[in-house]
Amino acid sequence: MATVIDAEKCTGCESCIDACPLDAIEMQDDIAVIDAETCGDCGACIDACPVEAITME
Repeated sequence: MATVIDAEKCTGCESCIDACPLDAIEMQDDIAVIDAETCGDCGACIDACPVEAITME
């Protein structure tokens, strides 16, 4: 499984960055982007996202 951010839904609030224990998320052009190699698929960012832009696929 992979954690994915829907760029169209992402508002750039950075809540997911603060929630990520592995620092696997960064902002690119005001959209959150997950580094798949660093991500541990823990789901912390999913719970933190206020607009439900992050899912597990």
